[in-house]
Parts: sequence; C-alpha cells; structure tokens
Amino acid sequence: MPGPCRQIDLNCDFGESYGTYTFGQDEALLAFVTSVNIACGFHAGDPHTIREAAERAVAAGAAIGAHPGLPDRLGFGRREMALAPQDVYDYTLYQIGALEGFVRAAGGRLHHVKPHGALYHMAGRSPELADAFVRAVRAFDPELMLYAQWGSALLAEADRQGLRRAAEIFADRTYRTDGSLTPRSEPNAVHLRAEDALAQTITIITEGHIEIGGARIPMQGDTVCLHGDGPHAAAFAARLHEGLLSANIELRPPHRP
Repeated sequence: MPGPCRQIDLNCDFGESYGTYTFGQDEALLAFVTSVNIACGFHAGDPHTIREAAERAVAAGAAIGAHPGLPDRLGFGRREMALAPQDVYDYTLYQIGALEGFVRAAGGRLHHVKPHGALYHMAGRSPELADAFVRAVRAFDPELMLYAQWGSALLAEADRQGLRRAAEIFADRTYRTDGSLTPRSEPNAVHLRAEDALAQTITIITEGHIEIGGARIPMQGDTVCLHGDGPHAAAFAARLHEGLLSANIELRPPHRP
C-alpha cells in the first residue's frame, strides 16, 4: 500500500532562447512540470521569446514565475558580478515588469519570482542582496511567492519581510556535505541518470534529508527544480513526473491567493 500523499511542485526554467539561438525543450517540458520560470531578457530571452513562453505557459495552465538574472548573455547569467544592493533591486524590478506585461496580455498572472544563476547564489549568500531582491518583489506585488534554495538568505529575508516563499531543492544537481550545490566547474555536479535524480528527490521529500558520502544532511523542499537546458531535460522531466506520482506524491504548484 502506498504511504500518505505528499505534495510538491515541479518547476523548470523556460523561455531561454533569444534571437536565432534556441535553448531548452520548452514545449516537451510543459507536459510534465507544474510551474515555469520565464527568462526576462537579461541573461536570456527576448520580447518574441518571452511572449511565446507566456502564451504557452498560460495555455498549459502552468504557474508562471519571473526568472530575473544578471545582464550577462555571454555567460548565460552564471558568472558573478560586483553588484550593489540597489543594482539588484533595480534589475529585479525591471525584469519582473517586463515579463508581467506579456503574461497579462496572454490572459494569465504571475505566480512567483525565482532569481537565475549567479544572482540566485549571490543573493542566497548575502543578506544585503537578499534584502534588495525581496524588497523588489514585494514592491511589485506583495502576493507573489519567492522560490529560493533551501537554507538560503533569500528565504530568511522573505520570512522577515512577510513574503510568501517556497524552499527549492534540485533534482538534477548534486550537493556537497554543507548542503550547497556542487559548483558546475567541479566534476559530477549534474546527475546524468534520471533514476539518480528521482531517488535523490524522493529521499528529500519523504525523509527530509539527503545522503552524501554516508552522511545525512537535513533538507526539505516545496518545489523541485529541473533545469530545462540539459540535453535530456524532457526525458528527465517525464521520469520524475512518473516516479513522483508512483511514490504517491501529488504534483501541483504552491497556492497563491
């Protein structure tokens, strides 16, 4: 007999193509995820891509999030930059506003905001940058939800400012013993087998920890991230979707008022 039903959101990054460059497997992923994080034009995306991504997500019924990043297309927003808190506030507010116009035009509304790449990690470590990011989200719409990594300064700041938030865990990334993600510059930073990603995810959801080298690191999540730019992203998403449902875990986005 299956155990009691648990609930989790499965999110993916979305709309990261621009110009003549195509990235990700957006259309295929929509069949399996429950929320999407749409690039807002800084690290990826352009007006045409953003419009198409918003229209697809609204039609599919996925919860839509803004995915603001650093102004660094060459590095796909994954290179850290020297930023003041005011930079983070302005960049974040600007990008949320850009996406929100397309979402409204498509007949939908924003559900959450999740920083991308280097901005995600910088604001996750720095209380000052986390404060600026959360203030920008609240200034735009205090009913939006923040998606941020389990244990990050962003979640702590969201709690302090009274912003609803979802703790994020990763299916296709590996972790270090301090609970941080293995840097992409190091070996074995990404799970190459869907079964490994699924096993890691189910352990975190059902047991509240992750096992690394025999040690159990406490970890919990409200939403699971699957990166959409990997070569096997759609196959991973399909296996995660199937495996989580088989483990009696309900897939749906966190509720927004």
